[in-house]
Amino acid sequence: MTFHARREVLRTILTGERCIHPGSVYDAISIRIAEDLGFELGMFGGSAASLAVLGDPDIALITLTELADQMRRMSRAATLPVLVDADHGYGNAMNVRRTVQELEAAGAAGLTIEDTLLPQAFGAAKPQLISLAEGIGKVKAALEGRGDPALVILGRTGAVSVTSLDDAIARARAYEVCGVDGLFFTGITARDQLDAIAAATTLPIVLGGAPEHMSDLGYLAARRVRVALQGHAPIAAATQAVYETLKALRGGAAPKQLKGLPSAELTAQVMREAEVKRRLRVYLEPGS
Repeated sequence: MTFHARREVLRTILTGERCIHPGSVYDAISIRIAEDLGFELGMFGGSAASLAVLGDPDIALITLTELADQMRRMSRAATLPVLVDADHGYGNAMNVRRTVQELEAAGAAGLTIEDTLLPQAFGAAKPQLISLAEGIGKVKAALEGRGDPALVILGRTGAVSVTSLDDAIARARAYEVCGVDGLFFTGITARDQLDAIAAATTLPIVLGGAPEHMSDLGYLAARRVRVALQGHAPIAAATQAVYETLKALRGGAAPKQLKGLPSAELTAQVMREAEVKRRLRVYLEPGS
């Protein structure tokens, strides 16, 4: 599937009537597993990227190059469309334009640009936002930077939990006017907040998370939520599995005593072994 076709799949999701959960992906193995399990969309979160690439917390240490390189590896490994958390665009509006170009070339189906002040300002006790004017400039630069019009660009804000619901609505409306393809919200904790946002805007909505009492997909779909994230449990589970395996080996366990290892069949599927063997026969065996 071409990169353009992957982007069209994401657009179909956003313009549809359902709300879906994406699969959290962060490397070649995780995206192949998500694809094989039938997820319609992958989500490459900033925290997962920072942990997978750097082993660091999500404090804006990862670079655009590192993020794009990891996205490129996933694009090669599978055809699952991926929505990328592009944070603040790695700088000002000019950097945002470059971020869009790099992630588009890396195969991203869509990306988010947020109005959080990153890295966090010296001495700040809690997250802060850039001005609305600067946020508008970043969104405009993102839209101008894409070469494939099918690339999905979402305006993202955490204003609900940082400033106010009214500010979140004002920012969302401004990003709508700029021409973004959808709106990404974090920090929503109550139904009345989502209801107000849905009533005040017109574009598809993506939620970066929501409490359990807001998890009903029918309710979310009725508020134009088309994608609802569920955190990044896969990389957390992988971390625990590696820890337990190494701990057991360090404690003297024999490899055959280890628990929770994948079957040979699953490993072969993840490696696409059958397809690799087919290529070996076609390309390397004499007379093929």
